[in-house]
Amino acid sequence: MSKADDVFIGMCTDIIENGTTTEGQRVRPHWEDGSPAYTIKQFGVCNRYDLRVEFPALTLRQTGLKSAMDEILWIYQRKSNNVHDLKPHIWDEWADEMGSIGKAYGYQVGQVSHYADGDYDQMDRVLKDLAENPYSRRIMTNLYTFSDLSEMNLYPCAYNAIYNVTLERGDSRPTLNMLLVQRSQDVLAANNWNVCQYAILLMMVAQVSGMNAGRLVHTIADAHIYDRHVDIVRELISRPTHPAPKVTLNPEVSDFYDFTTSDLLVEGYEHGPQVTNIPIAV
Repeated sequence: MSKADDVFIGMCTDIIENGTTTEGQRVRPHWEDGSPAYTIKQFGVCNRYDLRVEFPALTLRQTGLKSAMDEILWIYQRKSNNVHDLKPHIWDEWADEMGSIGKAYGYQVGQVSHYADGDYDQMDRVLKDLAENPYSRRIMTNLYTFSDLSEMNLYPCAYNAIYNVTLERGDSRPTLNMLLVQRSQDVLAANNWNVCQYAILLMMVAQVSGMNAGRLVHTIADAHIYDRHVDIVRELISRPTHPAPKVTLNPEVSDFYDFTTSDLLVEGYEHGPQVTNIPIAV
């Protein structure tokens, strides 16, 4: 069993058996037929993954790793808020006629701020600090800008990536870790997608910084399963599991802005059948 399978099964079981329901409350999301989309949820879920042990890909079903990487490059490398720059179509229904999702995601990463030593956008500042002051406790990106929320077609869900460097006993190279903060998550649709894409981001940043990729700690304020997803989740977590795949990056890439999805190398990814026709609440 992949350790990510174990984490996912435990989280889903806990939500279904011990979570609270929003049924009967006034909720924002609705189904296509206009019905309110209620959830069962747990508050303050914290999941831990160690990339030194294995890559956290779910094997109960397949996670599209290259598509997940493309989205993370769209946000943090291309710094785009236009769906025409993104291969997956996950944000299409939030885009305007020009493809823009407003001042969200990559737009926020690309915003330049003034520091004492110059002007940098968020990702460039992370890379500079890791190169020059790696043990700083201030290395992070934050996509949740209150003054811009009214101009975002959707609010960011996973919004805060905090980088932290440790020097593990016996290691010659530092280890780069990440704390990912997420305000809300549709567990069935997005959990392992978010985990894998930020694991890949951590791997890329670690490689170009001359570090080992270490721990990914994922904190979710509102981890929920929609009412119409419960039976799908029950079936999913009852499936057989497989060992985690081996996921690496092209070692020749030394500049974060040179990575492409072809630099993601995936070996031995055994998984169950894909879950299709998942209803999405909007």
